[in-house]
Amino acid sequence: MAAPVPRAASFAPLRRRGMTEQTLRRLRYAMVGGGQGAFIGAVHRHAIALDGLAELAAGAFSSIPERALASGSALGVSDEHNHASWQDLLDAELKRPAHERVDAVVIVTPTDSHFPIAQAFAGAGFNVVCDKPLVHTLVQAEALVSTVARSGVVFGVTYNYTGYPMVRQAREMVRSGKLGAIRKVVVEYNQGWLATALETTGNKQAGWRTDPTRSGIAGALGDIGSHAENLVASVTGLEIEELVADLGALVPGRALDDDASMLLRFKSGARGVLVASQINAGKENDLRLRVSGERGTLEWRQEEPNRLVHYRHDGPAEILTRGSPWLGEAAKRATRLPPGHPEAFIEAFANVYRGVFTDIRSRRDGREVDPIDADYPRVFDGARGVRFIECAVASSAARRWKRFDFDDPLAERPIVSPASAE
Repeated sequence: MAAPVPRAASFAPLRRRGMTEQTLRRLRYAMVGGGQGAFIGAVHRHAIALDGLAELAAGAFSSIPERALASGSALGVSDEHNHASWQDLLDAELKRPAHERVDAVVIVTPTDSHFPIAQAFAGAGFNVVCDKPLVHTLVQAEALVSTVARSGVVFGVTYNYTGYPMVRQAREMVRSGKLGAIRKVVVEYNQGWLATALETTGNKQAGWRTDPTRSGIAGALGDIGSHAENLVASVTGLEIEELVADLGALVPGRALDDDASMLLRFKSGARGVLVASQINAGKENDLRLRVSGERGTLEWRQEEPNRLVHYRHDGPAEILTRGSPWLGEAAKRATRLPPGHPEAFIEAFANVYRGVFTDIRSRRDGREVDPIDADYPRVFDGARGVRFIECAVASSAARRWKRFDFDDPLAERPIVSPASAE
């Protein structure tokens, strides 16, 4: 059996770059949402704890005051830092001296509350990490991008699949031209947990995800289709020019889509197919990506995340495995366990958080940071995801191709005031 990796192993590359123990002190974070009965909040907390870079210091863990306070107490948060609402949390933090405030705020609430919370904290100068989809509308997304630009805070979006080592290896191979010019991209995200009307049974996760007032204009498309779009963009760097989508609610009585299929045309001339479905009975979390270029193809599956298959046009296929010494630097730095020991979902989240916290610390200390160490999806990636959802919904309703028409909101559109985005 291989020797265990020490708990503070992730500090090692930072120490090699001359950082001291004082510089590496733990950051303090607050969490909004993620209390009793929530799934994803615990995932975020476990992921953050892996590296010991930050500790939970405060929070408002539910929109129900009693549950918020009970959740905080159960998590060991002191009464002074345990709040009944996110507004109380913000007020309390602003009253503290700057050096005593939390270093970041993690938002893991349903999508309908992302915008007011993120806008308030980012506008007040707090670094933010927000779950996806970012917000409900592109108007809100543009306002949030503008706020982040004005305040200069770090803003991460937890598209966690970007944290897998072999996804970062695929990105490096594609971007370095290993496959030649990209011609075709196929991404599928298949689940089966909503194959029945689970939302009618009192299931909390199904309830808010199928409710238009909380989830927004999209169901499966927003919940998992946004992950698929982000995976394509992250690995290939291709920009969508136009798309045609077919969205449907295949479970009778469901208000939002539970199945989405679309064709993509990229500005480079490449073509793509995207599928996001939550009604594939028996499927668990089957996210898979295939990228084909002039000289070869890469395939990756989330349910077998430690393998990346490289099919060559002029030679035999090769299977690249996580932890191998011949991988690129980004994949190596994202690797936590020795080869052969499975490493997956929570570790990928942890890699995203490590990038966020490294960026926060480097800005705080006035240091430049290696981009590989500060590797995480940013507010612009979240804004693009919102535009993707809106474009696909519009295309499906019109039954025709729609131009994607998305560039940097700050460069191409006027800054939107927070008030007009409500």
